Amino acid sequence: MKSWGAVAVQDLSSSLKFPQMHLSDTASGLKKPLDDKDIYRMYVCGITPYDATHLGHAATYLSFDLILRYLTASGSRVNYVQNITDIDEPLLERANRDQVHWNDLANDQIELFRNDMSKLNVIPPTHYVGAIEAIPLVTQAIDQLIVRNSTYQIDSDIYFAVKHDSKFSSVSHLPNEEMIEIFAQRGGDPTLAGKKDPLDCLVWMQQRPMQPGWPSTHGCGRPGWHIECTAIALNYLKPDESEGTLIDIQGGGSDLIFPHHEMCAAQARVISGKELASHYVHAGMIGLDGEKMSKSKGNLVFVSTLLASGVDPFVIRWSLMSHHYREDRMWSDEKLAESTTQVERLRIALAQKDVAPTTDLIEGILHSISDDLNTKSVIDSLNDWTDRTLDGVAGGDSSQLKKVVQNILGYKS
Repeated sequence: MKSWGAVAVQDLSSSLKFPQMHLSDTASGLKKPLDDKDIYRMYVCGITPYDATHLGHAATYLSFDLILRYLTASGSRVNYVQNITDIDEPLLERANRDQVHWNDLANDQIELFRNDMSKLNVIPPTHYVGAIEAIPLVTQAIDQLIVRNSTYQIDSDIYFAVKHDSKFSSVSHLPNEEMIEIFAQRGGDPTLAGKKDPLDCLVWMQQRPMQPGWPSTHGCGRPGWHIECTAIALNYLKPDESEGTLIDIQGGGSDLIFPHHEMCAAQARVISGKELASHYVHAGMIGLDGEKMSKSKGNLVFVSTLLASGVDPFVIRWSLMSHHYREDRMWSDEKLAESTTQVERLRIALAQKDVAPTTDLIEGILHSISDDLNTKSVIDSLNDWTDRTLDGVAGGDSSQLKKVVQNILGYKS
């Protein structure tokens, strides 16, 4: 599937010292270093395209854009894969509600997402893969689960037996009853008759009346949600057999910790015998008026709406970076106005011939980003530098600082 236009990031490692990156790992509960490597493997779960990109999406993809930018600017390569769940129950339900073809709805929303990401200056993934085009990979992954006696059928649907993975629940660390409750809320079917365990998840759904299906060795149907990402990650990220984990980063919003990332990890362990990721990295949720933004609540702030109203794309990035990526936080017009003022002042300062000292500032920015994306510290430091520059303090190199904020923070002048 086509992504969006390339975004250039310079290798700055010849002139700057990049500290080793540390990221919070949900599974261990620790802030852990990323091993020093020439190439990193990162998988970030993409959208289900039945509505426009909202600020919750933007916050998640911005977080992983920062990781990608930092690693690239430090001289490393990143094989970055993102999926699109372009066939799923919410998409079909929305298309039926609006009386449009599901494929037309998906294509429209995918294009809107591409435009939003491009305007926000988010680097496109190396591979942007739709669930439909990945069906041959999904059927191969299911075959591997079948060979390991980890699946069973209910009618003609195929389920993965999660407890065949001895480490199941090691990502989320949730008690069984809580997992069952969340599973029911997020697309699972824990009470379905015939299940061996309420948490067993669907990997292949036989075609239903009036719904699309694709031929496969498992019958005409479509993939389950979790196996889609497992199959795409294992194929496109090309894990190194010599390494202890399959990939370096499995990422997404914190609402994906369970069931989605728990299920993906379990399937990958059964298929490969290895842990899926060395780091399970999760971004916090964005809220409005005291509640998490969600399609079901209808309290969404859309990126496209903000951009159409004339909001500077970097202001959106700046505002989202003013909190730590792992924090749940609220969006407000007041926050947007504050960010607008700060970015306007930063632009003026960066255009000055004489600017406040930048050496320690740049070193601090690199240290903060390497320390689990501490963007709040970066924003505070840049605001302080802007104040001093506009107060007439001199002695800095604006061109070097501009390179850093462009390549690592996604600034566009």
